[in-house]
Amino acid sequence: MKLTPKQKKFADEYIKSGNITQSAIGAGYSTKTARVIGQENLLKPAIKEYIAERIAEIDKANIADQKEILEFMTRVMRRQESEQVTNVLKKPKVLTISGSDDTEYEKVVNEEVIEVTEIKNSVGDAVRAADLLSKLIKPSKEETSYEDDKARKMKADADMAEARLRLMNDDRVSSDAKIVIVDSWGDEDDTNN
Repeated sequence: MKLTPKQKKFADEYIKSGNITQSAIGAGYSTKTARVIGQENLLKPAIKEYIAERIAEIDKANIADQKEILEFMTRVMRRQESEQVTNVLKKPKVLTISGSDDTEYEKVVNEEVIEVTEIKNSVGDAVRAADLLSKLIKPSKEETSYEDDKARKMKADADMAEARLRLMNDDRVSSDAKIVIVDSWGDEDDTNN
């Protein structure tokens, strides 16, 4: 079902104000029946759907998406963002005052001047942004393979230490026994030639 122009206007007004009666009046309905017609309109599926879609569009436009957040955090990390700082300064000003005997006096008064300056975000902000980005961004394949290689090496070292311990605990083998790791599977005769 398509909305009539009045229903669409009612829905748009209702999204803005949240007031049923005022929205109906704003859409052109009679002030006497505005409340009842407004309530009836909110029960109609087509109007409900229209309102839900419009609110979703508004939310999408107003809420930052992940890309926007990552771009902002990257700008903060690179110290490309700035903020405005307001300072109230007291600057001396000389006033010339005429006395009752026509003599002029100079009086120094402090005048308050508001100064707005742009400053880059702090190094601490940049460090926090970098930390958050490192947690948000998944590691690249290179970083993952490095971590995998590191984990495999640690496991191999642990396995070797365990094998040494077993050999030392075995009564048949002296503590001077050597562990030989074979890198190739070829015949020894082939390697000696």
